[in-house]
Amino acid sequence: KGLQEESSDSEVENEAKGDLLPKKPAWVDEDDEAEENVDMTHKYRKDFMKSDAETTLTKKKLKKRLEEQFQQAMGGVPAWADLENRKKSKRTLSDSDSDEDDDLLCRTGNYITSSESLPRGILKMSTCLPANQERFANGKLVTVQFHPSAQVVMTAGHDRSVSLFQVDGIRNPKIQSIYLESFPIYKARFSMDGEQVIATGTHHSMFFVYDMMAGSIIPIPKVRGVEEKFLRNFELSPDGSFMLLIGTSGYLHLLSMKTKELISTMKVNGRCTASAFTPDSSKIYSYSKEGEVFIWDVRSRKCLHKFEDEGSLEGKCIAVSKNNQYVACGSSSGVVNLYTTDTCLKENRPKPVKAIMNLVTSATCVTFNPTTEILAVASRDTDEAVKLVHLPSYTVFSNFPVFRRKQIYLTQSMDFSPRSGYFSVANNKGKALLFR
Repeated sequence: KGLQEESSDSEVENEAKGDLLPKKPAWVDEDDEAEENVDMTHKYRKDFMKSDAETTLTKKKLKKRLEEQFQQAMGGVPAWADLENRKKSKRTLSDSDSDEDDDLLCRTGNYITSSESLPRGILKMSTCLPANQERFANGKLVTVQFHPSAQVVMTAGHDRSVSLFQVDGIRNPKIQSIYLESFPIYKARFSMDGEQVIATGTHHSMFFVYDMMAGSIIPIPKVRGVEEKFLRNFELSPDGSFMLLIGTSGYLHLLSMKTKELISTMKVNGRCTASAFTPDSSKIYSYSKEGEVFIWDVRSRKCLHKFEDEGSLEGKCIAVSKNNQYVACGSSSGVVNLYTTDTCLKENRPKPVKAIMNLVTSATCVTFNPTTEILAVASRDTDEAVKLVHLPSYTVFSNFPVFRRKQIYLTQSMDFSPRSGYFSVANNKGKALLFR
């Protein structure tokens, strides 16, 4: 350690003085000193002979000969090979550039510097072991979600289980699993404080609350005032105070998150297929089967505005970005329209800033990453139908999913970790795929 410190300090000082010391060899080998002759008649070396008399050459002479040959081919000494020249140019370079090469070679660690914004085109990513490696689900995995504050991911599926895993990208050890008897799960979500998991079933009017702090599973049998045969799709408000149940025939039931009791019911024209809260929890965007989006004020439960989603035959999914800048609407044709929120609030027929045409089957899932730099769009109707869209250039990252290698299959659910380090995709094979 002392040596290391000494060398790095002295190097820095010398560099500051501008008189670069010639580099010493790392070690000296006695065998190198011995004058060794090289057989020049070998087929690889024949071309370097200048006359038939040169059947052998010393290593030094051969090195010189190779250098001459190379310079002849290159038309002189290239700049990178001219040490004297490099030292001169190094001194003239500004300090910020000067220590680049040698500094890079002296240390291990991360070479990638963080830029202000995510570049477009190619996404630097690697595939990790699946998040639920230690307990794959049996059949469809309907939900994958990262915990809002801990390094934990939750999966839930048709095999009636909710599992929690610690995310380290290496082993992803299982924390625990709970099993809900005869209750295939339709959707599960962490509460905003991260202390509960809410799970609805595929064919039930009740739902479960799993209290992680107390370790208890609380059934919520029937919500008074909610006349629904099945409770399936729901959303939780980002401020942690509301739960929105998306009912049949266009009914939206707003529940108190604390008591799980009904506060109010709203209704859209037609049938509501998806809803999303704005990041400040003040508004709800509801997407109807007929392709209309209704914007509700949470406090007064009044409809503030409605607009038509351009070209939508049938609404499927909707998401609002975390910075409240964009709204993404996915329809049955596979088109995902991306709008800016201010046009949605003002116009009846807003123009999308981008229509994402990459999916050819129904768009069933849209998710923004926490920094609003990526929009993930997916369809559960074909294999590998996931695309990551770069914002604000609205271009798709070309290297995801990996071409010619099936690994995703049918996407059921997607989520980004709170700091965007991980992206997970739940598929119909019971796996929560994890990408760094």
